[in-house]
Amino acid sequence: MSKAKAKIIHIKGVTFMGITDSKHWVPMDGPENFNGSDAGIRPKEMLLLSLSGCSAADVASILTKMREPFTKFEIEVEANMTEEHPKVYSKINLVYKFWGEGLNPKNIDKAIYLSQTKYCGVTSMLKDSIEIVHSYVINP
Repeated sequence: MSKAKAKIIHIKGVTFMGITDSKHWVPMDGPENFNGSDAGIRPKEMLLLSLSGCSAADVASILTKMREPFTKFEIEVEANMTEEHPKVYSKINLVYKFWGEGLNPKNIDKAIYLSQTKYCGVTSMLKDSIEIVHSYVINP
């Protein structure tokens, strides 16, 4: 079994710098009214980027192998958060957006399905505790 490592370093208040095995630093922070500097992404927001980034990499790779001619690709994420502490995401909606001429909807659907059910490790870790739904749009 391989291991992953991460380290968080306190800067001040609720401002932290994080680093992982890839040796890239990431600032994390809270709002000023919560003793933060508002100088970085919130940790829970990073979870949304992790989920969508993981799936985006899968989908782009699969579509490239399928020779789908997408010229632009984005994922928009919207999450519902509970009102009570601990405030957690209860539902995450991923909207995959593609641009390109001649894109095959069946291949796009298959690429998203494979990411969501087989390849995306972040989805796999979250799916039992958060409802994750998705849709896609093909733009010319």
